[in-house]
Amino acid sequence: MNISVIGTGYVGLVTGTCFAETGNNVTCVDIDAAKVEKMKNGVIPIFEPGLEVLFHRNIKQNRLKFTTHLAEGIKDAEIIFLALPTPPGEDGSADLSYVLNSARDLSCIIDNYTVIVDKSTVPVGTAEKVASVLAEKLDLSKFDVVSNPEFLREGVAVQDFMKPERVVIGTSSEKAGDLMRKLYQPFVRQGNPIIFMDERSAELTKYAANSFLATKISFMNEISNLCERTGANVDHVRKGMGTDSRIGKRFLFPGVGYGGSCFPKDVQALAKTSKEHDYDFKILDSVMSVNAKQKLTIADKMISYFGNDISNTTIAMWGLAFKPNTDDIREAPAIYTIEKLLEHGAKIQVFDPEAMPNIKEIFGDKISFAENQYEALKNADALAIMTEWNVFRTPDFNFIKSELKYPIVFDGRNIFDLDIMEEHGFYYESIGRPTINAFETNKTKIN
Repeated sequence: MNISVIGTGYVGLVTGTCFAETGNNVTCVDIDAAKVEKMKNGVIPIFEPGLEVLFHRNIKQNRLKFTTHLAEGIKDAEIIFLALPTPPGEDGSADLSYVLNSARDLSCIIDNYTVIVDKSTVPVGTAEKVASVLAEKLDLSKFDVVSNPEFLREGVAVQDFMKPERVVIGTSSEKAGDLMRKLYQPFVRQGNPIIFMDERSAELTKYAANSFLATKISFMNEISNLCERTGANVDHVRKGMGTDSRIGKRFLFPGVGYGGSCFPKDVQALAKTSKEHDYDFKILDSVMSVNAKQKLTIADKMISYFGNDISNTTIAMWGLAFKPNTDDIREAPAIYTIEKLLEHGAKIQVFDPEAMPNIKEIFGDKISFAENQYEALKNADALAIMTEWNVFRTPDFNFIKSELKYPIVFDGRNIFDLDIMEEHGFYYESIGRPTINAFETNKTKIN
């Protein structure tokens, strides 16, 4: 098929590249001329494992193209995907201006029957709004609007797209449904379902799925906080819960809260939708409240440990991205932690395998950037771990001790074994687990 994708963020670029990989001709459209020029020259603008190989292969084989010109980009397209930003407004509602403006532009240049697909995460009723905008200048026979929410996880987005657990398609048009089934058939050869439903249900499905996962995370963070107060170990609780098939093992790991581009925005948007329909979705309000507090838990632990005075303290930080295997820092807990530590006068030395350029755009020279994880430790009073990159999981503990002023570690992702930290003589605070106090001088606190 001839496919167009409008927008080349995480969703748009992965979508376009993966459709090209199955033999389709794909043109990606973006208004950022510099970004488009880089992609034309083979420079991929995001870090996503597995994407670069497909990206280069399909450019080389002329199946994947890029342009800033909308009319050129949609020429001969049978299906046009809208993969545009829907950022949250101050009240939590999703901003649909990018989506609706693109629909308005398309209404002026579409000639033949085309399926317009909302790939962006959008509120219930958006497909109808897009259709209404298109109908201002287009005959209804010229288009159908489909809701096709994405369920991509950053860090494994290519794998999720190429082998989806399910494909959700919201449409009331048999013609559009047949085209979408044909497009996605190569991705579900192992039998995973293509689920057809109405447009509103498809739109709500994405919000419901992400909000439920965010709820699991916040629930486990609440359990971890209770564990710290009762002397229980959240690792044991998590395993005891996860073996229940009704609950499952995933998303039960406590930490410093969820971040990224999806969960925060989607939970807010679903809460806003609920209010617009006069429904008080109490659970979502609690999920957001717990997460906001949890993002600061490591900063609070460090400030408390140093006697509420960290003005002469240097903190090393491992991990800045909101999760491993991405350079995405949107709503990353590390940002909130850095801001609070800076407010209290601490100096901060950071390392992340991919996200440092993005963090530098926010903090500039307010913090120090290390060449590697061990350089970040030099003369620091303590280490904070904010992202569970694999490279951090089995470090040289003796070298950590030799580089830090004091063997003090605050672990926001619970990546280290408690026995190992005790064996190596660390003071070690994590999330929902017993504190290891093998560093003797800790008893008098470090000032």
